[in-house]
Amino acid sequence: MKLRYLFGCTIILGCAIPTLGAASCVWKVTGPGSGTLYLGGSWHALRSVDYPLPVGYNAAFDASSNLAFEINPKDLSNSGKALEKAGTYPMGDNLKKHVDPRTYAYVRRVFELLRVPESKFSRYRPWFISLAFDSPQLHGMSEDLGVEEYLERRAKMNSKPIVGLETLREHVEVFSGLGERGSEALLLMTFIPADKNSPDYSHMLNAWRHGDAEFLAKTTRAGFSDFPAMADRLLTNRNHNWIPKLEGYLHSGKTYFAVVGAAHMGGNEGVLALMRNRGYRIEQL
Repeated sequence: MKLRYLFGCTIILGCAIPTLGAASCVWKVTGPGSGTLYLGGSWHALRSVDYPLPVGYNAAFDASSNLAFEINPKDLSNSGKALEKAGTYPMGDNLKKHVDPRTYAYVRRVFELLRVPESKFSRYRPWFISLAFDSPQLHGMSEDLGVEEYLERRAKMNSKPIVGLETLREHVEVFSGLGERGSEALLLMTFIPADKNSPDYSHMLNAWRHGDAEFLAKTTRAGFSDFPAMADRLLTNRNHNWIPKLEGYLHSGKTYFAVVGAAHMGGNEGVLALMRNRGYRIEQL
């Protein structure tokens, strides 16, 4: 089970298909005062046919001396193990002791259909099981082809350092910090059928390619309409936590290219709005 970035491209509910322009999911941030920062909305798992990336990514990379991801690559390599460790019950404990009997019966039936024995899944906490069902491989995507992987390879070739906006502990605690009821609620949401009018994966990916940050943010939040606190944990809280670091990069005397999940960019509580509200100029590439 390969679990890396916490949030990238979940298929969620609630919006019409967007009208797309020619922009990319990359922005240049300047003023007040001196300094330049580039912001990129990532798609954490892609296909080979999704390359080349929109031109804004390479333009921002070439103009930058440093990169920042949600989590630095060294921590990212350990994130799967850290998530699994946090998501595993201690010896003698199991899922059945922590969820409603009806939830457990349903989950057991699902895994029976997948031919996964009870001893395999019952050792995991509900939020971790939910992550397992949100695998990009289900859509033919590979994290090895994601935006960060591509930029990391270029950074190594060009000796550009990469830092993280949050620590490994902070990254994992988005899920591991859920209470038992919240963790169970997240698992139950995994089994709710998508609305037949919700955008499919190709529409979400197309919106990303054309830089429609508002559509991505709105659609993502709509997917958590029954559990808005989870949207806050995934998006709002992290967006606010990142702003001081982004401002620090902007005034560091270096040019940073900060790349995070595209759903973090749009909306009233998105990174773009938070930076704009602080008086910075935002220009989409």
